[in-house]
Amino acid sequence: MKPRYLFPKDFMADPSANVFNGRMYVYPSHDYDSGAAFDDDGGHFQMRDYHVLSMDDVMNGEVTDHGVILDVDDVPWAEKQMWDNDVVEKNGKYYLVFSAKDYNGVFHLGVAVSDRPEGPFKSEPAPIIGSYSIDPCVFKDDDGEVYCYFGGLWGGQLQWYRNNKLKPAASVGEENFNPTLLPSGKEDALPSRVVRMSEDMLQFAEEPKPVLIVDNSGAPLKADDPHRFFEASWMFKRNGTYYFTYSTGDSHYLCYATADNPYGPFTYQGVILEPVCGWTTHHSITEYKGQWYLFHHDCQPSEGKDWLRSLKVMPLEFDANGKIATMKSE
Repeated sequence: MKPRYLFPKDFMADPSANVFNGRMYVYPSHDYDSGAAFDDDGGHFQMRDYHVLSMDDVMNGEVTDHGVILDVDDVPWAEKQMWDNDVVEKNGKYYLVFSAKDYNGVFHLGVAVSDRPEGPFKSEPAPIIGSYSIDPCVFKDDDGEVYCYFGGLWGGQLQWYRNNKLKPAASVGEENFNPTLLPSGKEDALPSRVVRMSEDMLQFAEEPKPVLIVDNSGAPLKADDPHRFFEASWMFKRNGTYYFTYSTGDSHYLCYATADNPYGPFTYQGVILEPVCGWTTHHSITEYKGQWYLFHHDCQPSEGKDWLRSLKVMPLEFDANGKIATMKSE
């Protein structure tokens, strides 16, 4: 089955798909043409608000846009760049965990709360203590514990940090894409992070830990491996196996690795999606009514304008051993 452009009326990206109350909800970032210049720091991605879309038939049903659920002007600590977000339900409340830049130009993660999956959401007055970087995915395990996976390189600022502290070479306010902070060649690739959330979902319950991706021999993937982590963490669980999925950034793949626990290490398994039109590749994977789906984006409708992306969805297939079939998005 060919991919579906989910909401051609507007430019949206970074879809986080979740099933709540028997309905599919998709929480994207919201692109617009701000006029900002293109740079490796992502300064041309100036998104200001979040919407939520919902549907009861993923490939053919009507898609409802519930409008703005959170605006940057309603987040006391955030100045700009409302990038990726995700939503999780716990104890009857819905928690939107999002990434944005503060007034010092530093990315943090924030939390906003609603009584309904379609919002609106009310932001907490301050970001999560100890949070940094971008692209949160909030995953609720079978025992009710919620884990947040996050991190992104270059403009996502992950390379600024070691052991959850700013690396001495990172100067706040300078250009984020600083090659001197990045590993290269056969050095170990920089990993994303995972952290268990507090019971009230407003803070981290522990220090974030690295999400190690290893090859079949147990060796960490290297910085020059085209399948190493770059951004866009997404976690799901199927038949007792934890699937950590992610974007490789400048090599433009979506890849996955598996483990028997939410912390890993995760063993690299393969490519989910070949490169699409546009620099970024960002996704989510969710089961709905017995079918698994891959939500992602490209910039074909905007004729290759990387900062004006469009949401797509296509069915995802597994083989008998739980391997994901590699796909192309036509």
